Amino acid sequence: MIKKTTYILMLLFGFSLVTNAKNTEVYPTNWWTGMKTNSIQLLIRSTDDPFISDKVEINYPGITVGKTYSFPNQKYIAIDIVIAPEAVAGNVIIELNQKGGKHKIKWPLYNRRSGNGTQYAQGVTSSDFIDLIMVDRFSNGDISNDQVKGMRDQSLNRNEMYDRHGGDLQGVLNNLNYIQELGVTALWFTPIMENDMEKRTEHGYAITNHYKIDARYGGDVMYEKLSDQLHKRGMKLIFDAVYNHLGSFHFLEMDPPANDWVHRWPIYTQTNYREIPLFDPYGTKSDKKRMSDGWFDKIMPDINQDNPFMANFIIQNCIWHIEKFGIDGVRLDTYTYNDLDFANRCNKAIMDEFPKITIFGEIMVHGVANQSYFEQNNMDVSFKSNLPSVVDFQSLYYGIIPALTEPFGWKEGVNRLYYTLSSDFLSKNPMQKVLLLDNHDESRFFSLMGENVEKQKIGFQWLLTCRGIPQLYYGSEVLMKGLKAPDGLVRADFLGGWKEDAKNAFTGKGMTEDEKSTQNLVRKLANFRKTASALKTGKMMHYVPVDGLYVYFRYDENQTIMCVMNTSNSEKEIDFHKYDERTAGFTTAKNVITEDGLNTSNITTIPAMKMWVLELKK
Repeated sequence: MIKKTTYILMLLFGFSLVTNAKNTEVYPTNWWTGMKTNSIQLLIRSTDDPFISDKVEINYPGITVGKTYSFPNQKYIAIDIVIAPEAVAGNVIIELNQKGGKHKIKWPLYNRRSGNGTQYAQGVTSSDFIDLIMVDRFSNGDISNDQVKGMRDQSLNRNEMYDRHGGDLQGVLNNLNYIQELGVTALWFTPIMENDMEKRTEHGYAITNHYKIDARYGGDVMYEKLSDQLHKRGMKLIFDAVYNHLGSFHFLEMDPPANDWVHRWPIYTQTNYREIPLFDPYGTKSDKKRMSDGWFDKIMPDINQDNPFMANFIIQNCIWHIEKFGIDGVRLDTYTYNDLDFANRCNKAIMDEFPKITIFGEIMVHGVANQSYFEQNNMDVSFKSNLPSVVDFQSLYYGIIPALTEPFGWKEGVNRLYYTLSSDFLSKNPMQKVLLLDNHDESRFFSLMGENVEKQKIGFQWLLTCRGIPQLYYGSEVLMKGLKAPDGLVRADFLGGWKEDAKNAFTGKGMTEDEKSTQNLVRKLANFRKTASALKTGKMMHYVPVDGLYVYFRYDENQTIMCVMNTSNSEKEIDFHKYDERTAGFTTAKNVITEDGLNTSNITTIPAMKMWVLELKK
């Protein structure tokens, strides 16, 4: 009787009951004061009571509410808000109209990270050396998170290539000394956001929650700790962003606000994996649509970036990750499959907020012109990409691989590397291209080289001396092998990442002399590179290959490095005077790896299938 009377009195005096909302989520989960991106669209989701109105109330100094939006699925509403420069950090109270009355929810507004973008979002440049790590396969530093109660994938078996193996961010943290001593300056992980899928969760590309670091890796807390430790060491962190698709168990697929947040087809339609229709003057609209709107996989719904709400969700999430975790560079997955106008818009939003940050896209195509179309280029084409950089698959597919596996010919062997690099005139900034020998989708370079140790060493010497940003794939420095059919074979565990491992690449225990010597070569050259201005930021000049011999230079006003690659099966003479455009004035040459010295006045001989990296001295 008392409760009823109180309720009647509240109605008479114009009050309403306001209770704390339960099972209600807001995305982005927070924002920050002082951001250039201060017009935010909040997506609010209730997993319980539906919203009876899209009307909301926010009474917080410095925050104004613009438009509000409802959806066919009444468990969602969206709100446009503006955060004024004078707004201060605190808990913003949002009042919502749900079934059962008014409810309120707290939404945090934080101060920005220390440095406001000056101590992070630094960009990854040609002065860096990236290590690409698949966290589940690197090192198990915390066995307590190997399996997490309530998650769909409870597998844990290192003998099965597609089960989880238990690697985590603590394992990376435990081995930062090894990574840094190897000469690495930046870490790139395959996505570590939550992948709450039923199986195949080791790779990270089927995201089910964009605002949560997977608990099996240590969650948000461990990722922030790792980021802080990297920056204390003067190292950098790269975020692997996925614009194109999400996991089929993502709440936006299982319980979407509307049916058009992902691309829908009458029957399941996979992408044709053909980028050519996007720029082909003779191409068809249907081929172009299938490329961009077809699903990458049955368990990876294709995001509809023409939906403005979904577009805002993705763009804001990228900015959120950079600010939240102190990201320095962004690698964009499956870039060619995105709506390219959306991609330009997203790239611009990131670069406007973080002007120094580096963005590079996965452009896994065939042909230098095809690749250049998707980056900032010098071509006269109707679509102009603003993507600053790409992963340079062309110098891999049509460069270093054929250079070391094909007999020399007019257009074969190392000439293919020469031709490919000569096409750099198509790109605005070739020095920002990310070079690689292998990655999580490609066969291990050592296997492609027929497990020839000397060819692997040549590959690394090229990787660390050619123009661009070198990228290592974890374990290749110790001759890890595997062909990509199936892809699980190229994602094996790092040697020594688990206590029971007989071989340990971190300590050298049980390793062969070939594994040690290759690791030492990478370590020595990568650390030399840290102080070699010619290799980090210098110009490049190369000579036409002759009979399998390819000579190129990296140079600036302070240093000249001569790289001699003999890809033939016989020794070759080196006459330094033949390269006098760069060798004139120098009298000696020091081999960076062996530290042997040469007199440039003498003709010398380089053995078959060998590479020298020579620092010239006057």
